[in-house]
Amino acid sequence: MKKLFTILSILLTTLSAFAQVDKNSDLYKTILTNDSLLFEVGFNHCDIKQFEKLLSDNLKFYHDKDGISDKTKFLTDLKNGICNNQTNRQVQRFLVKESTEIFPLYKNGVLYGAVQNGEHKFSEKRESQGGIAKFTNVWQLEDHEWKLTTSFSFDHQPDENKKVEKLIFDNETEIENWLKENKVPTLGIGIIENGKLQQVKVFGEISKGISAPFNTIFNVASLTKPVTALVALKLVSLGKWNLDEPIYKYWTDPDIANDPRNKKLTTRIILSHQTGFPNWRYMNETKKLNFQFEPGTKYQYSGEGMEYLRKAIEKKFNKSLQQLAYELIFQPLKMTDTKYVWDKNVDTARLAIGYDKNGNTYETVKNTTPNAADDLLTTIEDYGNFLVSVMNGDGLSKNVFQEMTKNQVASTKGKHFGLGFEIYDLGNGEMALSHGGSDNGVQTIVFILPKTKQGLLIFTNSDTGGNIYERLIKHYLGINGQKIVDIETK
Repeated sequence: MKKLFTILSILLTTLSAFAQVDKNSDLYKTILTNDSLLFEVGFNHCDIKQFEKLLSDNLKFYHDKDGISDKTKFLTDLKNGICNNQTNRQVQRFLVKESTEIFPLYKNGVLYGAVQNGEHKFSEKRESQGGIAKFTNVWQLEDHEWKLTTSFSFDHQPDENKKVEKLIFDNETEIENWLKENKVPTLGIGIIENGKLQQVKVFGEISKGISAPFNTIFNVASLTKPVTALVALKLVSLGKWNLDEPIYKYWTDPDIANDPRNKKLTTRIILSHQTGFPNWRYMNETKKLNFQFEPGTKYQYSGEGMEYLRKAIEKKFNKSLQQLAYELIFQPLKMTDTKYVWDKNVDTARLAIGYDKNGNTYETVKNTTPNAADDLLTTIEDYGNFLVSVMNGDGLSKNVFQEMTKNQVASTKGKHFGLGFEIYDLGNGEMALSHGGSDNGVQTIVFILPKTKQGLLIFTNSDTGGNIYERLIKHYLGINGQKIVDIETK
């Protein structure tokens, strides 16, 4: 152990000659992002793939209690120890953010690495008092990717009165009680900062007595629509589909075949909810699809419009929406838990079943045909990565991205609909793109702010899930969150 402190002494003495980077710098944000992925996502939720991705193959980990580990031993100990049984998990790690120092490492004026110093806390359920320790991490660029190459964790001692910067929703006891008060069995939160999915949090139970896993699968109801919209917009960007071409050339619903207004339907009109259709045809007395006003003249939210678009695209390309989404979105973004249809690969052990306000379960929807408007199955991580892709305009031409984020039609409460998303004007040139989902046992909502590169996902599996939105939105989106709440409540 004397050797360990000798190494640390030399390292820290050397660093003292150099200035740490500013907390608003890209390097500082990058290292903290990696810290969050490695520990908040990887360690706290036993997402081993984060360690496999971010740990260097040459890792050396020095611990003042447990000795020295390389990457293989570290992963083996993690899998067989803390992560052996998530239900009985005891330890979680939290960064003391105000203690963090980042020092750049250069060679011939070229950045090749960074040193991260700080303190971290460990909460232990089996003990009344948690622990605190110092750490030093050496991050290095390997083939242009940041990898943790060396890590020291030392000076472990009982935590007394040092404060950790911990979001209120990191307090699992508090959040679990809050969810019970609001009759929400499972809550998933995704936090996007600096254009990246920084944190994924899942609280509550997946079934009686079993904690919901980090990769819980949710039915997200109408959050299906933005995915369908992006399939269409990517096809437009590829020059394979036309935003303003009448789609009767590919599909006409028999119910409106004799109504000349069907020839006015375009992808733009459908994605901005100006079709004139009701939300669903079964809401009509005739149970048939019909126009309630002239297409393109005003806003009326419609799932039927999205289904109409699906049938036209499937006819044109002779592929199902599931196949097209897989090729254009799911596969490129590695959204392995996302699908429109139910099949044998759905991991039912991770599926959040829907509940009503009295705690009774709803029957699980098992679509065998894609529904362009409803019932997408996904996880916080998958959908969060999708939203980051949307925010960055991945796979979209500049013109299509501008059309997607432009006010196409006034909707409600001073908002507008773009293409696939509702738009909140937050002032100062900032906007929030948003969409929600509401079905039996499903309440979900998402926001992305292209200017500040922020975003928030909230997934719940209860009719009462909407009751917890306001507190989460204001907490995670700050001033912009308050503006969103003000718009909704004015």
